[in-house]
Amino acid sequence: MARTGIATVCLSGTLEDRLNAAAAAGFDTVEIFEADLIASPRSPEQIRDHIAGLGLTISLYQPFRDAEGAPPQRFAATRRRLRAKLELMDRLGAGTLLICSSVAPDTIADDDLAADQLRQLAELAAGHGIRIAYEALAWGRHVSTWEHSWDLVRRADHPALGLCLDSFHVLSRTDRFAGIADLPGDRIFFVQLADAPRLDMDVLQWSRHHRLFPLQGGLDLAGFTRTVLASGYAGPLSLEVFNDVFRQADPHRTAVDARRSLIALQDAVDTPGEAALGNAVSTGIAFAELGVGDDTDTGPQLETLLTALGFTHTGQHRSKPVQLWEQNTARILLNSGVHESAIHAFALESTDPEAAARRAAHLLAAPLPRRRRQSEADLTAIAAPDGTEIFFCRTAPPSLPAAETRTTPLGDSAPTAATRTTPLGQHGWLDDFLPTGETPAPTTGVTAIDHLSLAQPFDRYDEAALFYRTVLGLIGDEASEFAAPFGLIRTLAIRDPERRVRITLSVPVLRRGDWAPAVRHPQHLTLATDDLPRTASALRSAGVPLLAIPGNYYDDLDARLTLDPPLRTRIRDLGAMYDEDAHGHYLQLFTPVIGGRIFLEIVQRVGGYRGYGFVNDPVRMAAHREQRLHAHSPR
Repeated sequence: MARTGIATVCLSGTLEDRLNAAAAAGFDTVEIFEADLIASPRSPEQIRDHIAGLGLTISLYQPFRDAEGAPPQRFAATRRRLRAKLELMDRLGAGTLLICSSVAPDTIADDDLAADQLRQLAELAAGHGIRIAYEALAWGRHVSTWEHSWDLVRRADHPALGLCLDSFHVLSRTDRFAGIADLPGDRIFFVQLADAPRLDMDVLQWSRHHRLFPLQGGLDLAGFTRTVLASGYAGPLSLEVFNDVFRQADPHRTAVDARRSLIALQDAVDTPGEAALGNAVSTGIAFAELGVGDDTDTGPQLETLLTALGFTHTGQHRSKPVQLWEQNTARILLNSGVHESAIHAFALESTDPEAAARRAAHLLAAPLPRRRRQSEADLTAIAAPDGTEIFFCRTAPPSLPAAETRTTPLGDSAPTAATRTTPLGQHGWLDDFLPTGETPAPTTGVTAIDHLSLAQPFDRYDEAALFYRTVLGLIGDEASEFAAPFGLIRTLAIRDPERRVRITLSVPVLRRGDWAPAVRHPQHLTLATDDLPRTASALRSAGVPLLAIPGNYYDDLDARLTLDPPLRTRIRDLGAMYDEDAHGHYLQLFTPVIGGRIFLEIVQRVGGYRGYGFVNDPVRMAAHREQRLHAHSPR
């Protein structure tokens, strides 16, 4: 495995904060960004000693700007400036200096001149035992491609002068980088890695504000890295990421996220394709655990709702205040020992839980400590970036007769037989629950957990996307951005290849204003039904309210889509929301927010619909706002 590095510019805090975070995350080396050193009260010698004490090395000092192609008078000043920086690097103990291609307005477009000046600077550096890594900025005045920068290095022909290849500067301009593999690896002095979303904007602003860690964006980092290594390059793989959010987030969290990205990238380089992202297949969501919180009304409200939905309280945990509720393959745990109403945890069915746990540890997801009795199941739990607990488990396939099918009023068919599973191993997680003896309630059509929707803290969205894709082996499914009542919201759906595990992540594009309603990171659990009218009827018969959707929504739906009259009438009568794609259509019902943060969604996928109804989210969010205002208005 290549050595891993990170530039101090990637992290927030003082230089010391950044160095400490890099060391704690397990990096081998750091790039010192000049502005971070200038702001430090420590001398270069003290910084050198601190870095050595952390077990780190300095792989690069940067940047040195506007060097080549300079008019004679300015080049004299450039030589003087370089001498000062070389003396500083001697004190610091740094052996490589990054020179980026000039952007100065008076830069001369003369390759022979530029190469000669780079050779002179390399000769000065060699006198100090220092190397110069020359990098083409994507917005360089005359040198903006890796091919051009290599041509100048080759012309200069000095052993102390080589290339710095930055994935952003290469991939933001072109996808043609295969020729890098033909470069002599010993002339590539340094490699910097950064991903980014595909944006249509000025490349300088794109670079300075929107870079991401590898595998968090849309650039071909795996292909680029594989090509660089094919050249014989043997130096570190180092991250240089300019990102407004990362520069204000906890540096220790960001550093762990950064190193996870490099581990996952190296896995992807070694094993091309999505298979590199996970080696223990998830076959479904075993259960979702809802924290009841400290509000004494939340527990009874959730119990009433689950009962109305046709769930049965089948088990009580042997040692914890946790209830098990079941209907078909949908299992929900209610945990009254958690002090916040939220989706506290979920469990993934895995073909190999032990391998999944090892994969999580490999990607720096440390196991969460759990108190358990000797007779209770030993489940590995890890923490997602937002604090949600994730378990890995395995249960035996059901040994029940083939399920009957029937046609629902909406034209879809689905199995209706119960499929309770039996755990494998000495202690399965279901064995932790003592039977309540309650008679199973008649099904209301709910068949399974369709997906989980988790709102992320503002600083952790990209971290969460990388975590779920790498640690859980999920893949990107659908992304959206929409105007919600209190700002822009970005959403991302991720899933396993067979669509048995679906999770959606959402985050405000900007931090929410202080005046916005205090519903912190709302979450919801989505249940699948094969008969939405039947499920809705059961809820209404039990007196459980559903979210009221405004008439304007249905008027707009009628204007946008030509629906069959019976379906159009049924949607209005149900108070449902509707979406469609090339494969089928989707109907959604929502409960009000319970406990201040969570709600349930009940959906029916008809004809193979693959989406998540993101188009309806702004209206749903406004309806929830209206519901909360009405619920808290004076009587």
